[in-house]
Amino acid sequence: MMDGQPYVVMDYSFVKMQMRKPVAQVKMRNVISGKVVEKNFQQTDKFEEAEIEAKPVKFLYANKGEFWFCPARNASHSDAGGDPKKTGDGRFKLDAKLVKDYINLIKPNSIIEVMVFNEQNIGVKMPVKVELKVTEAPPSTKGNTAQGGTKQVKLETGATINVPLFINEGDVVRVNTDTHEYVERAEKGA
Repeated sequence: MMDGQPYVVMDYSFVKMQMRKPVAQVKMRNVISGKVVEKNFQQTDKFEEAEIEAKPVKFLYANKGEFWFCPARNASHSDAGGDPKKTGDGRFKLDAKLVKDYINLIKPNSIIEVMVFNEQNIGVKMPVKVELKVTEAPPSTKGNTAQGGTKQVKLETGATINVPLFINEGDVVRVNTDTHEYVERAEKGA
């Protein structure tokens, strides 16, 4: 916490110069606004840890730029709360800016985590990898594959990614949610 806002440290280095006190040079990102700042801190500087809670939620559907979720009901989790603008059945929508980087990798009924700070939804946390079915894939062509040829395919969520030439329609592939890149084939299609 700094200036009443939660930050996450992106890069850190400890610098000790001659005849001066050592300082920590920190590059950090404001979790709410996304703004990146660079600061120097002394050894005596102290900060309180931000209380950010992760609540599991289930993605229901997207409609006209609105993204609807509901609490993930599971024996190991209590009901996930969220937006005070909830409807009576527990459904609520998340702001498009919170899910825009990931929405093309989320299938309906997928469980993700919503990060909550001071009862305000500030972001989402996706699993590192997701498995998605290839719905459209051009046929593989023979040719120069010494450099590892790739082709672009469409996934069941509508996302398009580059994959190796041996991936076909119907295959299930693992995709890294941070980079939106192909990782491996999880299951070969029929």
